[in-house]
Parts: sequence; structure tokens; C-alpha cells
Amino acid sequence: MKVQVRYFAALREALGASESVDVPAGATLGSLRDQLMARSEKHAAALARTRALRCALNQVMADESAAVAEGAEVAYFPPVTGG
Repeated sequence: MKVQVRYFAALREALGASESVDVPAGATLGSLRDQLMARSEKHAAALARTRALRCALNQVMADESAAVAEGAEVAYFPPVTGG
């Protein structure tokens, strides 16, 4: 399944605005984060488990146990962002 991943604030600076990702059926936000960290050293550093990050699934805040469906929009961002 394909999902769109968007990055905000410092993550956007490190990884770009967005990317399209193929994920296996049954994927969760947590497993997607792990998959993204395995893509490159930049991804691993930006999305590291030691960093506090928030995530949203289809523009609704969600925790890492939330299931990801085909065509979903996933967003990762720091807990506090300025505007």
C-alpha cells in the first residue's frame, strides 16, 4: 500500500516536505516510523526513537499503534512548532 508522509519544522529541513512510501498491509504508525528510519542515515537521525515526535494520521493526532491504510496521509513533527 502507498501512503504519503509529510514532515514539518526541523524534520522538513532534514528530510524535505514529503515522500510517498510503500508499506506492508497491517502497518502501524510505529512500524512506518521504523521503516522510514531504515531508509537512510538522515532518516534514522531525524526520526530516532530518542527524539520526541508527534504524529497525525489523516490530519488527526494519533499514537504509534494506529493502523495505516492505503492512501493515508501521515505527518511527523516535533511536539511544539512555531508559526
